[in-house]
Amino acid sequence: MKELEYPFDSDYLLSKKKRIKKELLASDVKFIDKKVAILGGSTTANIMLMMELFLLNNGIRPTFYESEYNKYYEDAVFPNPELEEFAPDIIYVCTSNRNISDYPDLSMSREAVDELLNSQYAKYETIWKTLAEKYNCPIIQNNFEMPLFRLMGNRDAYDYHGHMNFISRLNQRLYDYAEATENFYICDLNYISADYGLKEWSDPFYWYMYKYAMCVPAIPSLAFNVANIIKSIFGKNKKGFVLDLDNTLWGGIIGDDGVDGIVIGPEEAEGQAYSEFQQYLKAHQQLGIILNIDSKNDYENAIAGINHPDSAFKEDDFISIKANWDPKDKNFADIANELTLLPESLVFVDDNPAERHIVTEQLKGVCAPELDNVVHYIQTIDRSGFFETTSISADDLKRNEMYQENAARAKLQSSFTDYGEYLDSLEMTAEIDAFSPVYMARIAQLTNKSNQFNLTTKRYTQAEIEATAADDNYVTLYGKLIDKFGDNGVVSITIGHVDGEACDIDLWLMSCRVLKRDMEYAMMDELVARLKARGVKTLRGHYLPTAKNKMVKNFYGDMGFTLVEEKEDGASDWTLDLQGYVDQNTHIKR
Repeated sequence: MKELEYPFDSDYLLSKKKRIKKELLASDVKFIDKKVAILGGSTTANIMLMMELFLLNNGIRPTFYESEYNKYYEDAVFPNPELEEFAPDIIYVCTSNRNISDYPDLSMSREAVDELLNSQYAKYETIWKTLAEKYNCPIIQNNFEMPLFRLMGNRDAYDYHGHMNFISRLNQRLYDYAEATENFYICDLNYISADYGLKEWSDPFYWYMYKYAMCVPAIPSLAFNVANIIKSIFGKNKKGFVLDLDNTLWGGIIGDDGVDGIVIGPEEAEGQAYSEFQQYLKAHQQLGIILNIDSKNDYENAIAGINHPDSAFKEDDFISIKANWDPKDKNFADIANELTLLPESLVFVDDNPAERHIVTEQLKGVCAPELDNVVHYIQTIDRSGFFETTSISADDLKRNEMYQENAARAKLQSSFTDYGEYLDSLEMTAEIDAFSPVYMARIAQLTNKSNQFNLTTKRYTQAEIEATAADDNYVTLYGKLIDKFGDNGVVSITIGHVDGEACDIDLWLMSCRVLKRDMEYAMMDELVARLKARGVKTLRGHYLPTAKNKMVKNFYGDMGFTLVEEKEDGASDWTLDLQGYVDQNTHIKR
């Protein structure tokens, strides 16, 4: 919903929240349901309501547990039957500098201040460790915003007695814990409040009147950022950009002005802004964000502009370049199809509001941030939270390389008339084994990101994946696929629940970047072999339909399973007798 994308109108959201929620719930989105516990050190009612809107907008339907006012410590540390019965999927500890109970005074020694700091930090560490042990789910913790006043003025920042210095040191302790602890995330309240404007954010009227730790108009900004963390944890991030060229990556129209006439580079202010924007976009490649071009241009002009001496880009920085005179929504859809991604996985960046409107109307779910002046492009995209990073796996860092390798595979495929010969020419090797600690983060990430080749679309946190792997009642498999062009990384996951002589497939998914490579056959062969070794005789498969996984509706039938039942909603149950199973993979070395 456009009203929930940055930059949003906070007053509008706060006043129309019930109507917006109703519209979101009435949409045809297939939501994933998650239970969110908010343990607050201040009033959190509107924070919760705003979080609900932003989460619904990202396909997550939350159910909330909300602590009583300022009972965050008690709810976390002491027995809490209500919270235990709620069994949260994620916990948000919503505190602020109002919850720092004691600050240094000028009479204290450095040792006394350090002791006070340790005491304040220990309270929070106790909360986090108790919650992690009890609920085994991701925890989000606010850091602390800067104080409203500075007793010593500028000295407050560096004198160990200063409140600013104390908060900065306490924040660093939080960061050290987050860096060392899986499934623990910091919501950067310090940055969010500064970005909003600390004086307005910390207006004490709202604390005295309502016990809100920030002004009410700022609540959507906080809720938006927390929701971004949650949607990232549950695999709802975007995966790449589709970029316009003229007046987006450079100033001017290259077809009219020529390559020497476009505005980019250090000579003038506008050119500097475009150069910095290019550098900002290119930096996303470090996170595995893929870049593509969708431009109404002659192809030769587009390439000349991309290769301009002052450009941050080269042609091979882009996975797909569509520079032609076709409608941009068609090019966009073609790019998504080539990448085997859903269109809504990509962000459309174009200075032209008419083009943005056409693309977002024709391709539902695509985000196209509003761009006005190039000096604001970075701020708009950065604040939108499309690529909120809660984990960085080795596969993320290699994603651009992997897509370039896929392009090389596609080029090779075009030279073959026999598809089997093409597969053999790839010289594929699969590494298939039980879930391994080194891949747990990637496995959890895949369960939350893969939508198309996913039979049940069950979602798992990393803690749940680890618990499943340790349970002898389950058979788990991950699959890596390597060929002569490179390593595709972990691309397939299977979880089977063994019950006597039968096994139910709880999860089967595969990354779309290895579709039609026969990896599913290699995975099935390995699964059957392991189940037979355990004395399992019957394998049961289940298909739960969503708006995005229609491509695997007949997966089990293609694998030789027998249909047991197909329900009215399209869900189906299948069975396979393992005694007569014959290996199906012929092109991949296991």
